[in-house]
Amino acid sequence: MGRVGFDELLRDLQQGASAQAAGISRGYGGPPARSVSVKSGLARLRCASLLKPLYAWVTAGHIPDDERWRRHAEPAVVVSSNTDTLNLWLAVGPRVILDDLYQRTGVVWTPPNGDPSRFGSVEVAADEVATAYAALAQSAVAGDPAAATVLEWMRQVEGAQTFGTREALAAPEAGIKCGWYGAPEESCLRTHAVAVLPRGGTRATVVVGMTAQPYTDERERDIYQARVGEGLPVEAEHEAVAGPLLRRLMATTLAELGQRAS
Repeated sequence: MGRVGFDELLRDLQQGASAQAAGISRGYGGPPARSVSVKSGLARLRCASLLKPLYAWVTAGHIPDDERWRRHAEPAVVVSSNTDTLNLWLAVGPRVILDDLYQRTGVVWTPPNGDPSRFGSVEVAADEVATAYAALAQSAVAGDPAAATVLEWMRQVEGAQTFGTREALAAPEAGIKCGWYGAPEESCLRTHAVAVLPRGGTRATVVVGMTAQPYTDERERDIYQARVGEGLPVEAEHEAVAGPLLRRLMATTLAELGQRAS
């Protein structure tokens, strides 16, 4: 499925929805670097938890106590722990983390306005996310132990927190991180995913899908917010609202890259 597939997906979006997808395949040797990017609706979306592995990666160099870093970084990636992510985010500082990411990846992100402690409110575009994760993957190949550890943790993400993306990409060994949230002041549920596919050598293939789907039923929103407030899982609601679209965006991106999953 190529560009026609993207056209079909974006044409069928609900009014008020946003969707983005991006992919990168690059590395020394082999075919030339290739990238693809498409978006409809908002140019940038709040990242939810999509960047947690990147935060874990760069904070390793700013926390001298390796055991402390691992104690918080691993659950931040593997089970998407907000508490542990916040520990890293505040201990190192959002500006330091985002500046370090810029130095490593060339991608510029800024702390959220109003309350910089809200790590999930950084606004990003799918092509930026793909670029940053490609840098993470290639750093791991080049011998960066923190990058390699984070990628291994991404391969351990499982269950509802993958939204079926490994199956959609036919890539059971892919490193996955998804982000999902619907803030009380927002009329959409945001559901995002990134997959780092194993390629071998110095090559990296990254696929990203991002969605913001309308969620305007007041009763459903109240139930959703109550579950969030009680710390209960809400992945099933995101799957119902955005799961099929997210998977099709990512599968279409992989096909557009001319790649086949391992």
